[in-house]
Amino acid sequence: MKQNNITPDPIVSEKKTSTGIEDTGKEAKMVVLQSIGYPFLCNLVENPKIEIFDNELFELYAREQWIGYKVEEGSFLFDQKLLPDFAFKVIKTHPDNSRITKNTSILLMEVEEVREVKKIESNLKMTDVIGQERAKTKCKIITRYLQEPESFQEWAPKNVLFHGTPGTGKTMLAKSLSNELQVPLFLVKATSLIGEHVGDGARQIHDLFDAAAACAPAVIFIDEIDAIGLDRRYQSLRGDVSEVVNALLTEMDGINSNLGVVTIGATNNPQLLDYALRSRFEEEIEFVLPDEEERRAILEMYVKSMPLPVAADVKKLVSLSKGMSGRDIKDRLLKVALHKAISEDQDVVTWDNFLYALKHHEKEKNEPKDMFA
Repeated sequence: MKQNNITPDPIVSEKKTSTGIEDTGKEAKMVVLQSIGYPFLCNLVENPKIEIFDNELFELYAREQWIGYKVEEGSFLFDQKLLPDFAFKVIKTHPDNSRITKNTSILLMEVEEVREVKKIESNLKMTDVIGQERAKTKCKIITRYLQEPESFQEWAPKNVLFHGTPGTGKTMLAKSLSNELQVPLFLVKATSLIGEHVGDGARQIHDLFDAAAACAPAVIFIDEIDAIGLDRRYQSLRGDVSEVVNALLTEMDGINSNLGVVTIGATNNPQLLDYALRSRFEEEIEFVLPDEEERRAILEMYVKSMPLPVAADVKKLVSLSKGMSGRDIKDRLLKVALHKAISEDQDVVTWDNFLYALKHHEKEKNEPKDMFA
């Protein structure tokens, strides 16, 4: 078990400055905990489930005994008051390797909740997103806001909608924004916000925004938002998700300030979104299919990393990939052709392999599909 790097009495280990202010190094803005139970009693007793009915009271209780403790993701904290040696695992802390102070927000979440609000790590850069220059230009306002949120106030671009053909880089751009600005990214699928019981979905929405606000500046990226935000005309298709949508609208309306938090919704079908939800987005950014030069750049980038050399003219591949997204070029053209060559014990990927991949792709496109699947 990974032990927490602390002294038995954290207050004794604190350093004092000449002004008397505690010098604890980096301050933990947020700590997300998961209850583990009694690790030293193994199976001798049943580990109780912790339910928090007042989050503010739990934070006060937790900070009182753990203030000054140094925490890092994967370490453990032990409750030595109400439940002797009851363990909590640190699922997330921002920044990592920091100390709990009187200002630290401490959240207790179940395993499935933690999974939904876990920060996504990425090393993507803006230059990795080929094309989409108009989208990148529009994202400058998001960049500026996350760099200096206090100066924007009511002018903040808090809710932005990414829309366009699948595979055109919506998620990649969000990841690159987060990485280049070094701000946390909370990426969730809209369908994962629908709980099994009444109240589950709304609680997940509020926990998600609480987690982001606690370590702001931060980005929340809700993929496939149309899965819960379909127009009411499609009520029979979307099911009873009004609770989730209402909770999302409440957060997007800014009932809580959520300073320094940008919510990005992504959809392939913006015209199907409910008006009440779509109207909350102050900015809509469209992602388009790559043009000829952009397809050339995408092909050249991916071909370099393929495990077999390509014995085909890139110019021909540019023409062959017309109408494809960046993801289609990688997964439907290059990957299928590569796998075909390997399955036939070839040493290179040939033009015939690419023609096979294109034929396979066209067949998939022409198969009837449920647009709401």
